[in-house]
Amino acid sequence: MPAQSNSPVIALVSARAARDLDEDLPPLVAALRSSGADVRIVDWDDEGVDWSAFDVALLRSTWDYSMRLAEFLAWAERVAGRTRLLNPLRVVRWNTDKHYLAVLAHAGVNTVVSEFVEPGQDASAALAGFQSRHDTDELVVKPAVGSGSRDAQRHRSTERAAITEHIRRLSDEGRSALLQPYLDRVDAQGETALIYFGGRFSHAIRKGPLLRSGEGPTGGLFAAETITPRTPTPEELRLGEEVLRAIPFGPLLYARVDVIWDAGDVPCVLELELTEPSVFLLHSRGSAERFAAAILAWRAK
Repeated sequence: MPAQSNSPVIALVSARAARDLDEDLPPLVAALRSSGADVRIVDWDDEGVDWSAFDVALLRSTWDYSMRLAEFLAWAERVAGRTRLLNPLRVVRWNTDKHYLAVLAHAGVNTVVSEFVEPGQDASAALAGFQSRHDTDELVVKPAVGSGSRDAQRHRSTERAAITEHIRRLSDEGRSALLQPYLDRVDAQGETALIYFGGRFSHAIRKGPLLRSGEGPTGGLFAAETITPRTPTPEELRLGEEVLRAIPFGPLLYARVDVIWDAGDVPCVLELELTEPSVFLLHSRGSAERFAAAILAWRAK
């Protein structure tokens, strides 16, 4: 790995299709450079990059990973052998598959009810079992490996043929499907995203509802989002802290916990983002500087 110097060399890792869409990159680049770092934005699959030239390779907007997971994980393993990958490889492997929700639930964290249909399972029988266990007017089908709400869709529970076909399509592609009840409080309240740098809470935002009734999956790199700043409730912050304690890897450089509220007025985890999350630096004064400081402190450990 490269020797440390007074001017750390940091790669902010993106993707060709994402770097112009990543609103976090400009403020983070500015904050890191103001702190004396040499910063470069690079695409993860650029074969011309010498990763050993960097002190840190910081995953930021590798948003096409879910369509190329095996290739992405093989790349991450190579890079982790040449420089410091953040978050680390073991975290990336764990967090790029939403089966981690079962790990959190097993640890006692309140999560959105999540059941998986594995490739080869009978889609119709799996759906019938889910509906027998969970009384919900609508449900969501999404791939266990996915990002940006791609291939995720909200269905009425009575639309069994369409739901079964969605599950089968994912299965035919060799992908696990995730079934969750649609918690309709999100229509009015949106999601709360809790953002942590160096294990400390930095800020929160509100995301408006992403999945519209009757709409098909997004065809873009990610679904369009409506973002506004949000002050989280004490209950949401307690849940966020529970999640961080339940992560089986110790403290991490960055984490985002996406929270929604259920019909019983209890917050629950929708997703945990530890690999390439947007952290919405434009929506919180000083957050870019906080992130930059955490990066440089982590690099020095």
